[in-house]
Amino acid sequence: MNAKYLILFNPQSGNRSAKRNVYQLDEILANNELNYVEMSNVFNYKSFMHDVRDDERVVLCGGDGTINRFINEVDESDLRKPVFYFPLGSGNDFNRDIHGKADTVLINLNNYINNLPLVTINGKTRKFINGVGYGIDGWCCEVGDKIRAKNSEKPINYTPIAIKGALYQYKKTNAKLTVDGKEYNFKNVYLCATMKGRFYGGGMMACPDQDRANPARTLSVLVFRGKGRIRPLIIFSKIFTGEHIKFSKNCMVFTGKDIKVEFDSPRAAQIDGETVLGVTSYTAHA
Repeated sequence: MNAKYLILFNPQSGNRSAKRNVYQLDEILANNELNYVEMSNVFNYKSFMHDVRDDERVVLCGGDGTINRFINEVDESDLRKPVFYFPLGSGNDFNRDIHGKADTVLINLNNYINNLPLVTINGKTRKFINGVGYGIDGWCCEVGDKIRAKNSEKPINYTPIAIKGALYQYKKTNAKLTVDGKEYNFKNVYLCATMKGRFYGGGMMACPDQDRANPARTLSVLVFRGKGRIRPLIIFSKIFTGEHIKFSKNCMVFTGKDIKVEFDSPRAAQIDGETVLGVTSYTAHA
């Protein structure tokens, strides 16, 4: 018997390639009834999911930011309805954590959206599915947003932004990290990221040993610090393979359920790729 699918897609995802690539689902879900629904800037996930009938299934299509908005807007009761995810973003870190580079695989999102961790930044609490970046990673998102505001058609390449930041543009901070009540202090900090999964930032394997399905539901925190500029840049380049953690004086990973990060001056943060400006601290809870 053919199933009914509501294909909910974000045309802005993947540097606007999602509007074209979403129709790959015609082949993947062949012989089923498909109804494509394009999100507008004011689309309301909550009302959409509330109206989904018992005989319908939803396929959410977009990037990690699309998932983040979905999990934070939809009522808990509606998350029990069948929801799948089709990755069409530019980073696709959630998909990378689950299925590697198999970007045409449908993921049963219901298996991953229960008991998600919470982050509180600037008085606002929200769920996250990949990670919270704070420091040069958030700064890169801030710079990318400014470029996009000037030229909305231009694809954003974060690699040269990160290189320039590491070499001379980004100003390092002092940081205080508290993990399950134990306090640590660091100088010359580039970033302090809290992770639910292994990846964020378009393929950066921040915490290679983090398992989003671990029974204790613990989070991992990466602290990246370094004097000078050249050596930290070389180490930072290894984050895409996870080899950065071999440099234990520069990269330290902590594990726990209650995390608090404080910087001595405001910096940008990002939650699943969505930028938050002017952050002096954040807390995360498993």
